[in-house]
Amino acid sequence: MGKVAIVRGDITLFAVDAIVNAANESLLPGGGVSGAIHKAAGPQLAEACRAVAPCPTGEARITPGFRLPARYVIHAVGPIWRGGVASEALLLEKAYRSALLLAQAHRLRTVAFPSISTGIYGFPVEEAAPIALNVLEEAAPHFEALYLVAFDEHTYLTYRETAEKRFHDRT
Repeated sequence: MGKVAIVRGDITLFAVDAIVNAANESLLPGGGVSGAIHKAAGPQLAEACRAVAPCPTGEARITPGFRLPARYVIHAVGPIWRGGVASEALLLEKAYRSALLLAQAHRLRTVAFPSISTGIYGFPVEEAAPIALNVLEEAAPHFEALYLVAFDEHTYLTYRETAEKRFHDRT
């Protein structure tokens, strides 16, 4: 049914059922994608986040999208990179899965994801890409469309190359 599309752009401009915020445990506005989402959504988003916070690493919470073109924001908390010795891969996978489970529970059909934890949390995008793509590809049949939205060229190219390698490895 659905598929995963890798695109380069600004996630705050996506008119989908939900966009995913790479959030911190307090769900307060931060830097990077979180700051951009909060700025675009308006101050009501921070108020809504306070009502559902805290959110432990690996989990997700949902709020309305307010001024965003997306109806909802799913706040997924990925891990801070600690050299790969603190279960970061498992926690990143759990964050993506938690966001997808919330989307399914709310009967959402289209969801756009950023590259969770690869910005200020320092998770190497080369290690994050296969984790994210695996989880999204597994879930894709349950959705109309899933988007992985890369803000910068390096992230975009890394996800594209990872997806192409996965395709070639299967054939």
